[in-house]
Amino acid sequence: MSNRLAQETSPYLLQHADNPVDWYPWGEEALAKAKAEDKPILLSVGYAACHWCHVMAHESFEDAATAAIMNKYFVNIKVDREERPDIDRIYMDAVVAMTGQGGWPMTVAMTPDGEPFFGGTYYPRVPRYGMPSFSQVLLRLKDVWGQDRGNVVKQAKGISQHIQRHVALEGKGEVVTAASMGRAAQQALVDFDRVDGGFGSAPKFPPSMLLTFLLQEYQRTGDEEILHAVEFTLEKMAYGGMYDQVGGGFARYSVDGQWLVPHFEKMLYDNGLLSRLYVRAFMVTGRPLYRRIAEESLDWAIKEMREAEGGFYSSLDADSEGEEGKFYVWSAAEIDEILGEEGA
Repeated sequence: MSNRLAQETSPYLLQHADNPVDWYPWGEEALAKAKAEDKPILLSVGYAACHWCHVMAHESFEDAATAAIMNKYFVNIKVDREERPDIDRIYMDAVVAMTGQGGWPMTVAMTPDGEPFFGGTYYPRVPRYGMPSFSQVLLRLKDVWGQDRGNVVKQAKGISQHIQRHVALEGKGEVVTAASMGRAAQQALVDFDRVDGGFGSAPKFPPSMLLTFLLQEYQRTGDEEILHAVEFTLEKMAYGGMYDQVGGGFARYSVDGQWLVPHFEKMLYDNGLLSRLYVRAFMVTGRPLYRRIAEESLDWAIKEMREAEGGFYSSLDADSEGEEGKFYVWSAAEIDEILGEEGA
């Protein structure tokens, strides 16, 4: 029997339309139900190409026993982050504030007023990886809501105020000047990984907009240290496993710090930004590598992402035939068989 998501248009929400979970899409109906029944809201956010979103769906959201706990004690809301990036951003800020990191699937418990008091990402159906099971998390949240309501509401209000201050600060930036751009560039270089490129540690997402900004700063200032950070990162990404060396196009991110092991979904918007970045890098430096990567990535998008009427699909799933990355992974024997002497 289908739930309310069967009436939605999002491909991601439709993937959950036959779950035994009594899902609601984001909207007044779900919020009103939570207030009327005095239940906390369980918000789950993901997207169609996300491997661990699929894993959690199969393990927990399709499991009748887990769904029964969710339906009894929570009002359950499913959100597609690509359809509602505004909601995703607000609650991702909350999860990062509470845990220090984020990701998808995103799991948030909040009051009927929408104020979050618990946040996390993937939880397994049974305890493993040093994590509690999803059912254990749900039952603990139920107990806390019922037995320690005052502290829960207090914590939720504190987190909400933190998010509101964060949003307010974003809107009160100083007037952009040459000096402020220079400070921003130097601050970015503090986090530059001088061994593997990129910024920060694993997992590493391609920092398209930051690199675009730094490339512009190099053109403005001629600062060779800035150019080195840009070029070193572009090289490491292009030569790593996050870039599809056979078919072109970049995966969403690298699970390690060396750009070696990709998270296998490919996103149209990532490749649009990266193609433009590599074109600009070629225009600034004249290096053929950057032109080749841009052309291969755009050729990939035209070949694999365009549908018959001329529009473009948003993403390729991480899973092939139910296995993460199966389509992309090659053994050394397969490479040697196809390429022969050029296999090495």
